[in-house]
Parts: sequence; C-alpha cells; structure tokens
Amino acid sequence: MKILKISFIFIVIVPLSFSLSISQVINQVDELEIAAREFVNNLAAGEFEKATENFDSTMKSVAPPEKMAEVWNSFTSQIGKFKKQLGVRSEKFQQYDIYFVTCEFENANYDIKVVFDPSKKIAGQFFVPPKQDYDFAPPDYALKDLFEEKEVTVGSGEWALQGTLTLPDGDGQFPAVVLVHGSGPNDRDETLGPNKPFRDIAWGLASNGIAVLRYDKRTRVYQSKMAALANTLTAKEEVIDDALLAVELLRGIDKIDAKKIFVIGHSLGGTMLPRIGTSDPEIAGFVMLAGSPRPLEDLYLEQMIYILRLDGDLSDEERKLLEDIKLQVLNVKSLSVTHDIPAEDLPMGVPAAYWDYFKSYQPIRECKELKQPMLILAGQRDYQVTKADYKIWQEGLSSNKNIRFKSYLKLNHLFMEGEGTPAPSDYEIPGHVDKAVITDIVEWIKDPSAGSKSKK
Repeated sequence: MKILKISFIFIVIVPLSFSLSISQVINQVDELEIAAREFVNNLAAGEFEKATENFDSTMKSVAPPEKMAEVWNSFTSQIGKFKKQLGVRSEKFQQYDIYFVTCEFENANYDIKVVFDPSKKIAGQFFVPPKQDYDFAPPDYALKDLFEEKEVTVGSGEWALQGTLTLPDGDGQFPAVVLVHGSGPNDRDETLGPNKPFRDIAWGLASNGIAVLRYDKRTRVYQSKMAALANTLTAKEEVIDDALLAVELLRGIDKIDAKKIFVIGHSLGGTMLPRIGTSDPEIAGFVMLAGSPRPLEDLYLEQMIYILRLDGDLSDEERKLLEDIKLQVLNVKSLSVTHDIPAEDLPMGVPAAYWDYFKSYQPIRECKELKQPMLILAGQRDYQVTKADYKIWQEGLSSNKNIRFKSYLKLNHLFMEGEGTPAPSDYEIPGHVDKAVITDIVEWIKDPSAGSKSKK
C-alpha cells in the first residue's frame, strides 16, 4: 500500500567480496557512470533487451526484459513520459557502487538508482524520489520544548534496527506508542518526498505527554540480506517481528507505563495490526491509519487502474499492462502450497511466499477476536486505501463495542490535507499530518475504552 512501490522487487543486491586498487576505482567510477546513464537511455528508448544485458544472475531471474518493460511502463504511467537526464551522483555502500541518475519526467523528477556489484554487473535497480534539501519545518502542534529525543536500538544481533524514542519531559509514567510503517523500505520517519508523517505523529503525541518509538524498517537497513531471503519473505519478517520487539523495548524503559503501550500502524502496518495484537495480547490498544481488510493483490490492481485512468483514456500499451496485471492477480488467487508460480508471473515480481502468507490472513476475523480497543482512521481523499475499505471495516466490526471509527473529508493516504482529484503527485507537496488526527489519537489514548463511536 503506501504510494505504489514498484521499486520493491528491485532491491536485489548479492553479497560478493572484491578489492580494487585506487587507480582501478578511479577508472571504474567513470565507466560505471557511463553504464548507469546508458542503462537509463535504454529504458527510455524501450530497449529492454539491451537494458538487462548487464544484469547479474539474480536480476536476470527476477527482472527479465519483459518484466523490465512492464515495470518501466507502469512507472511512467504514474509520473508521465521520460524527458531527459538531469544529472548523476554516486555513493559507496560496502562493496557496491550506487549511481543515482536524476531524470525529468512529464509530472515529476525522479532518481533511477542503479547498483553495481564489484564485477560491474547491475545487482539492483529501483526508482526513488530525488534527494532534495527540503526545509523540514515542524508542524505548529509540535512543541519541541516539551520533549526530547534519543537514539535506541530495536532488537539485537543480525536484525538490530536503529530508532528514535521521543520522550516527553517529566518523570513519567508515560503512555507510549510504537509506529509501524507501510510497505516498502521506509525510514523511521516514513519519509516520502518532502513529507515525514511518522515524525509529525511522534512530535505531536510527545507534545501531549505520550512517548513514541519509531525505527528504520528492516527492508531498508538490510536490503541485501532481505533480498537473499526473498523467496521466503512474508509480512511476519517485514512488519510483525520488529513491531513486537519495539513494544518489548518500551516495556523496559523506566519512564514508560508498561501497561499503556499502544501500536499505531499505517497502511500495511495498519492492515497487520490484528496479527500483531494476537501475537501480544498485553498491548494496550491499536490505532489503524489507512489499513485495508482486502487482499493486497486486489488493492494493487485497483490502484493501477485508478492511476492509469487519471489522464483520460487508456492507451493500447496501458491496456496491455493492465491485462498482464490482471493475470498476475489471478495467479495469486490460484497459488498452491507448493508455491509453483514463479515471481515474474506475480504482481510486482514479489515471490509466492509473500502472497501465500496473506491467503490465510483474515483481518476482520482476527480483529473481532482482539480484546484490546482499536481506533480506525481513514482519509476520504485516499485513492490507495479507499472509502470502500473503511466501509468494510465498519460493517465487519459493527458489533465490536471497543472499536471506534473516524474518517476525514480532505485527508489523503498520509493524512495530509489536499484538494482536487487525488494523484501520486500529491505526495510531492510538502505538508504535515493534520492536527485533527493528532488530537483524536491523543484523546483516544487517554480514554480508549469510552465506547464505540463512528464518524464520517
């Protein structure tokens, strides 16, 4: 969910060991920049056979020419046709050379990130918003004199994650919240373009006496290790395990009231709240922000139809793309226990194990079994998790007296205000989580058992 993460399947980095002399590095930098630019030129020209020639073995298996064509066409359907390259920057990560080719498209600028392994093969490729020096001015409800922030570590060992604990001033005991991300390799602020919704929530709640823990997502910090596990990766490893570890961390902090620890999940994180709740019945309650009760593959198809129709009629190319996606969705529906459908025939190239996990997950049913209270919030300008999802939650959980509902007329998937027809370009407009959302969460945490309320 979240903004469509087509790049998910291309976080593929295969660990290798290799050493280079200084002169080799200097020569390679020039050569790799040329290779990165040429790769982008081939994508833009529709030369997908050429574009994939330099892929390593893993990339060749998950992104053959026909898959690259599908991904490129899907991406440009969202942000418009490619216009030109604007520049290149590079960075080093362990033994990998990473090049960001900043490109101008009709509706937005984007970086095409190309990862080279030590043998100069392309070991990863995905699309990211370009790096910009945004002015991250705090929202007016963030009273920074009323809290402090400190670095913490969620979990330990090979999957340890760095995070931020936002702690109100005073002696405690404070109620506390864990923030759980949507899909994709998110940082602790859930940064998207100029927006940082998790930072807004953390500062807003801490200004009202509620501690907040947010952390970098496992799929962001350990991209190479997660890629190696792609064929067995599920939402348990992506979302649930670290959320539970974060709750456990809060229970051991002196100023935190261990009996008043809540979990706020956004998008996919919201969808997984019932499973998090059944895994730890001692959690005090949950706030769902734009979670969906429907199958993920159905949401993906619905989002793609919406996005492709934003500019009017579908082109022949777009119709073909949608037909391919519909077949991939049908493949998810027909998955067997043997996982006999290859990743390239499934939505976004995500392997079968991930989709199979959700076949046994029924959020409404598991939500009904929770004893903890829940607040379900939604934005009516959200084209990703829509009013239809909100209505399903309301109807399916109408008999649960410990669940409250509220939707907001002008708010989008990030719970930020906007106008007009919702579109992916909305996420490039600087904004903050709406103050009403912060206020409603604060009031609910103070009194989560006040009874069921439902507001449009």
